[in-house]
Amino acid sequence: MPFRIHPKSLWQATSRLATVSRVTNQTPHWIRQYAAPTMEQRNRTAIVTGSSRGIGKAIALRLAQDGYDVCVNDVPANKSGAEEVVSEIKGMGRKSFSYMADVSNLQEVQGLVEASVSELGALNTMVANAGIAQVKALLDLTEQDLRRMFEVNVYGVYNCYSTAAKQMIKQGNGGKILGAASIVAFKPFALLSHYSASKWAVRGMTQAFAMEMATHKITVNAYAPGIVGTAMWDLIDEELGKMKGAKKGDTIKKYSSELIALGRTSVPEDVSNTVSFLSSPDSDYMTGQTIVIDGGIIFT
Repeated sequence: MPFRIHPKSLWQATSRLATVSRVTNQTPHWIRQYAAPTMEQRNRTAIVTGSSRGIGKAIALRLAQDGYDVCVNDVPANKSGAEEVVSEIKGMGRKSFSYMADVSNLQEVQGLVEASVSELGALNTMVANAGIAQVKALLDLTEQDLRRMFEVNVYGVYNCYSTAAKQMIKQGNGGKILGAASIVAFKPFALLSHYSASKWAVRGMTQAFAMEMATHKITVNAYAPGIVGTAMWDLIDEELGKMKGAKKGDTIKKYSSELIALGRTSVPEDVSNTVSFLSSPDSDYMTGQTIVIDGGIIFT
């Protein structure tokens, strides 16, 4: 037998509930509570490689805003830019220093981590951001082209991941390890074949590290920028333009208008916002992921 409620009864019940809700000022118990950093978390430290300019610089500055003391790393040729970033971070009231090291050299990365721990304290977050790109047709690549691409983009990320992980395991408090992938880690671009391959490797390495580091409460994730207005993409635009007879700036404009759903080239801060999340307690249940920040080129 179907159960029926008389419309008048339903109206009376609804009216009574509405009256109760008007007179109470209590906060509903189901409102979500977001993770708030503890005092210990507000005094975190981070290393950001390749952070004298571009995306790395934006990440270093954002982490400083988030309460991190930051070790700014780059190669010696970019020392002046790194020192400028350090000055900006100190201007925010955070501790910072620069350390020159080539991430493709394991001993230099080990020195980088040791210096950061000595200067700033226990290492909480490693951002393996440093990378290189090259525009070249597949059949024109030399052995040295391939070797150098993988030395920096793959060996460099491994050196940072492994050295940071060992330090975090020794500390015993977990940590966050992040690496720079790219949209080409999901869909290669023509004339960027070896760069694409190196970023696929970063994505796979991130997943492997995530599995093995989970027992130590270390999360390992990667971020995958799209077309960003940085010196790297200026170079890609220029080289692709030479090959296709396009003026400087035309290629990146064409890509932005035709490929990006949101219709604009990314800025470094688009990426640093995501890295901020991946470095925060809000991402504690996320590991082994490569997050795409490209304005809608690749859909995962």
